[in-house]
Amino acid sequence: MEFEFSFYLNFKFMFLEQGIKPENKFWKYLLGSVFIIAASFVGQIPITAAVFYKAFSEKKAFPTTNEGVMKMFESNTTLVLVMISFLFAFAGIYFVVKFIHHQTLLSITTSRPKVDWKRIWFSFFLWTFISLISFSIVYLNAPEKFVLSFKLVPFLILVVLGSILIPIQTSTEEYVFRGYLMQGFASLARNRWFPLVMTSVIFGSMHWFNPEVTKMGNIIMIYYIGTGLFLGIITLMDEGMELALGFHASNNLIGALLLTSDWSVFQTNSIFRDISEPSAGIDVILPVVVIYPILLFVFSKKYGWTNWKEKLTGDINTEVKN
Repeated sequence: MEFEFSFYLNFKFMFLEQGIKPENKFWKYLLGSVFIIAASFVGQIPITAAVFYKAFSEKKAFPTTNEGVMKMFESNTTLVLVMISFLFAFAGIYFVVKFIHHQTLLSITTSRPKVDWKRIWFSFFLWTFISLISFSIVYLNAPEKFVLSFKLVPFLILVVLGSILIPIQTSTEEYVFRGYLMQGFASLARNRWFPLVMTSVIFGSMHWFNPEVTKMGNIIMIYYIGTGLFLGIITLMDEGMELALGFHASNNLIGALLLTSDWSVFQTNSIFRDISEPSAGIDVILPVVVIYPILLFVFSKKYGWTNWKEKLTGDINTEVKN
């Protein structure tokens, strides 16, 4: 414990600096990003082949939209096929970090000597609790907007598949945005605010083609970009991705198990189905301006965060060596 304390005392800011090396030029991050995207596309071959086979064997028209593809199979089957691309993308991240940047996966995960699983689980269960409370309040206020769609066997299959595959999906996204790209933009700008802003905007923009945006309008981008900003802040303040990993896994897993709708990006065998007409209002802005700041307060008190301005906007300490 004394060694660990002195380690953090001497190396106050470490996470972004772990990607700052003379040989880690920004073009390598561009090359690595292309490789990761390519790996993701390779991972989409199984679902593409499955769609072609089903359309051909059942003499159906090949779907021309993402929504059509998602509805071709039973939802649990679709979940497996979709998640394969994230397995390939994660393998791509590992390859790029190890062989292009000559770093370890741990170096884009955390500044701590090892991954702090207590942080991951604390964040996971805290957001799970808040999500369940939030849904209960909404349901009790307007139960007519929901129908019980619970079916035991499909739901149990979803629990098993979701508990394995969804954390892989969310972790892949975190490793790309809060890990790899955040360190990449830090190597370019040599400050902390630029990677925070860039990864938040890119993360939010990746959701631009989600059906939720079509149904609710562009205002929902406040939620997506705001969520990316929140995840970036807790990563920089905590000098590691553990809290972001736990939050993101909880958000997607509990969402998939608890509630689905005809217009959501994923159709799952969830407990409830939302049958209301989608609209974006205060419910989109509330998490960003109220709930996320409360979470930041909780995390800051639990983990003793200080020097907010320096950690979020300060210059990179280029003297830190790996």
